[in-house]
Amino acid sequence: MSSSPFRIAVFASGSGSNFQAIADAVKAGQLDVRIELLVCDRPKAKVVERAQAAGVPVHAFRPKDYESREHYEQEILAQLQEKQVDLIVMAGYMRLITSVLVKPFYGRLINVHPSLLPAFPGVNAIGQALDYGVKVTGVTVHFVDGGMDTGPIIAQAALEIQPGDTEETVAERVHRIEHKLYPQVIGWIRDGKVRLNGRHVERVLEA
Repeated sequence: MSSSPFRIAVFASGSGSNFQAIADAVKAGQLDVRIELLVCDRPKAKVVERAQAAGVPVHAFRPKDYESREHYEQEILAQLQEKQVDLIVMAGYMRLITSVLVKPFYGRLINVHPSLLPAFPGVNAIGQALDYGVKVTGVTVHFVDGGMDTGPIIAQAALEIQPGDTEETVAERVHRIEHKLYPQVIGWIRDGKVRLNGRHVERVLEA
């Protein structure tokens, strides 16, 4: 295996609990990657503070300062290429991305979503699931293809809805799953144990 570091960039918009879980796994020696950059579209978001505390460089921007998504993504792409990023990790980044990033990073661009896709894509997935009355929901880690949570699925984990559950109680359990599963999947990719073949993703046990 190469001795050079496996470099990731994390994209986030909010509190950054998944960023923190990844950073904690790196610090604990459980995940052998280097977080090269946090990209955030909300300069005052809590995740910016988390990145600064972890010593991770931050690219924070306001989309309204740009003519289009393509314009600010070109700026982001230049930084990713300069830092030789191997994998983009979406962690609560609340914007669809364009071909500016999808094309050069396809197969190296992942997202975590709080439902068992293809059910309940988009925003408020937990609320959607509860409103629908499902008995089981969960977490999906998938490749990003530019659509709304439509990319090939890498891994999923389920949880049962309990009597009296609310969005808050389900979200708490979902986040616990995310914080364990997402660093694990990043590790699989770093170790060459994930193979993408069309819409199908295989986990390679020996790599």
